[in-house]
Amino acid sequence: MRETGRAVPPPLMLVHARIVDPSRGSDFHGDLFVSDGIIRDAAFGLAAGGIPDGAEVVDCRGAVVAPGLVDMRAFIGEPGAEHRETLASASHAAAAGGVTTIVCQPDTDPPVDDPAIVDFILRRARDTAVVRIHPMATVTKGRRGEEMTEIGLLQAAGAVAFTDGARSLASAQVLRRALTYARDFDALIAHHTEDATMSVGAMNEGAFASRLGLPGIPKSAETIVLERDLRLVAGTRGRYHAASLTCAESLDVLARAKEQGLPVSAAASINHLCFNERDIGEYRTFFKVSPPLRAEDDRQALVRALASGLIDVVVSDHNPQDVEVKRLPFAEAEPGAIGIETLLSAALRLVHSDEVDLVNLLRALSTRPAELLGLRAGTLRPGAPADIVVFDLDQAWVLDPAQLKSRSRNTPFDEARMTGRVLRTLVAGRTVYEYV
Repeated sequence: MRETGRAVPPPLMLVHARIVDPSRGSDFHGDLFVSDGIIRDAAFGLAAGGIPDGAEVVDCRGAVVAPGLVDMRAFIGEPGAEHRETLASASHAAAAGGVTTIVCQPDTDPPVDDPAIVDFILRRARDTAVVRIHPMATVTKGRRGEEMTEIGLLQAAGAVAFTDGARSLASAQVLRRALTYARDFDALIAHHTEDATMSVGAMNEGAFASRLGLPGIPKSAETIVLERDLRLVAGTRGRYHAASLTCAESLDVLARAKEQGLPVSAAASINHLCFNERDIGEYRTFFKVSPPLRAEDDRQALVRALASGLIDVVVSDHNPQDVEVKRLPFAEAEPGAIGIETLLSAALRLVHSDEVDLVNLLRALSTRPAELLGLRAGTLRPGAPADIVVFDLDQAWVLDPAQLKSRSRNTPFDEARMTGRVLRTLVAGRTVYEYV
């Protein structure tokens, strides 16, 4: 595996590729030309018309060429928890996974509740990261759920959305004010839908939790918050995004809101699309996440919702944890799993099982999050930034955690068999990762 630096990239022609552009619903075999960091054209037989002098030619041999992934929910420890992840290490993990844009969460130390911290993250990312990194900022100061942040100033500084991270706003009044204020800036509020008073357990509530002797978290902890939030959206018309839904009951609530034409969207994490509560097995803490893994019926409902477009976005919910907080009894271990490097390969399981069409999957991984956040990404249209992933849809491989680029190793895909591998990742036409 080879990673390259930031030299000015020459023109590039990707030939003999399967070009999938979810922004236009297109899937065809052809060539794609990049120069000056911009996609110039993508068409069948493009290379036959002549290759510009000095252009690098890459024979894709039928591999898929698609927009680089936009991961809308990833925790990065910088500032304050660099031992878990840095902007640099997360970016290299992202590049290896075909992710060209990371949207990082604001629950750092200090939290991203001031324009100066937004500026720090953007400058630090420019200096150290190989992919694009955009911060979300907090909805409330200090993530305390009491006083709103200055949404307008934070947005002007570069925050692409607003969330209190893995913490729900207990106060309906504070959320109502935030939605109202954000509406005037066309800002997106992304909310973690989990009632803190009901989420004191270790895993999904039910018979399996009882068998393991673990306290459970009911699905109503999620649906109650979502119901409340969407009623507030109906009254304010502020743009709202459910950060990670996990159960069929929540999907029913979401469907009703969309039928009413409310400005709402929702994401599901790759963990909840691939695993269920029984994967916890004999207290495997790498499967302890927040919200918890639910029953298989819920997982299947999420997959169907993704296939139909009810679920807009698939996220990694990348949450690195060190050994000291994961190698503990299940009830005491911290929730969280890394996932940015395995996001695409894991998601392709749904394509190989014929549950989700490739174009629709890539739309949820790239085009739709870019649309929600107002980013120039998620498309192969001529004139767009050349943020591109090339992957072999059918290459089989086994994940070795020791080879991951994240600083942490808490992956639920430990030694899992994957089908689908990233071969090359480009950001602004520059190759930032290449598998050899």
